[in-house]
Amino acid sequence: MKITLLTVHRLGTSPEASLARDYAARATATGRALGLGPVEIIEVESRKPGKAAEAEVLMAQITALGPAWLAVCDEHGTARKSRDLASHIGRLRDDGHRRMILIIGGADGLDASLLASAKETIAFGIQTWPHALARVMLAEQIYRATTILAGSPYHRD
Repeated sequence: MKITLLTVHRLGTSPEASLARDYAARATATGRALGLGPVEIIEVESRKPGKAAEAEVLMAQITALGPAWLAVCDEHGTARKSRDLASHIGRLRDDGHRRMILIIGGADGLDASLLASAKETIAFGIQTWPHALARVMLAEQIYRATTILAGSPYHRD
């Protein structure tokens, strides 16, 4: 199952972008033997400001990627333990899903139309996180999920 982190805004060559790409590469390498990956990060930009304009660009990319399990990151979502997220990703793979898309919106969050089209909403807890760090955290959790599924000692309870 391919895993795509679809994000609003380009981070360029920032340390956060580098770290997110590193975790995605690690997840790809670990997940390969598990039928997970590649893990890719796709950044999109809207030419207009606002959540509706961002949703339009995100939906165009989702359509271009094809059928997928769509999860959005939002403060009102469900916070999961790492092992639970790993089990969930493993179940999606085992149920025959060919792609999972995880979306991080812009500074103002995601448009209601995009939230409504998602199969699930994921939260990183009750704190507010900078966009760039949320991307790193999501990439790391995907890597952590692959290591849990692989039986690696990376994750400790």
